[in-house]
Amino acid sequence: MRHVLICLLLMLTVPAQANEADRLTLANFPAHSPTLVLKNQTVLTYLWADVYAAALYAPANASAKQAWDQQQDLRLALYYFRDIDRNDVIKAATTTLTRQQPPDALARLKPEVDKLHGTFRDIRNGDRYALELHRGRGLSLEINGQVVFSSRNDELAKAYLGIWLAPNGLSDSVRNTLLN
Repeated sequence: MRHVLICLLLMLTVPAQANEADRLTLANFPAHSPTLVLKNQTVLTYLWADVYAAALYAPANASAKQAWDQQQDLRLALYYFRDIDRNDVIKAATTTLTRQQPPDALARLKPEVDKLHGTFRDIRNGDRYALELHRGRGLSLEINGQVVFSSRNDELAKAYLGIWLAPNGLSDSVRNTLLN
């Protein structure tokens, strides 16, 4: 997976840099459910270039790790600093899911993962994506504040958020910071 991420990042355009403090501002993240509070945030940086900022929201009465482990309501918000081709995002997600999930789970999830990926578009600098897990109500995806996908499948929600939050995901550093 690391090689896919490296290839993806090498294809990105590189706009002017801002320091990490400027990148980690709540202004980068849209309003969210009033029952969730910001737990942790971080920036994924590769070769001195910021790729995206990630923020994890969970219930006030649970740590980020507890909320993830217990599959409580969660919101993962991503604010992109780079243009990324949708096919590269789909390839990275598919590679990660294949590494993380057993074949029978992948087969069950494939139709809904394909529908989810069908809503993706090329990411542009400044785009905001958010994945929300609502226990018993599944997964929703927002792009720039608009819900473009929803599924009542809790298994899909756990697997897809696992791309960032489960072991062997896109970035151990992002995972560890968000769940700390």
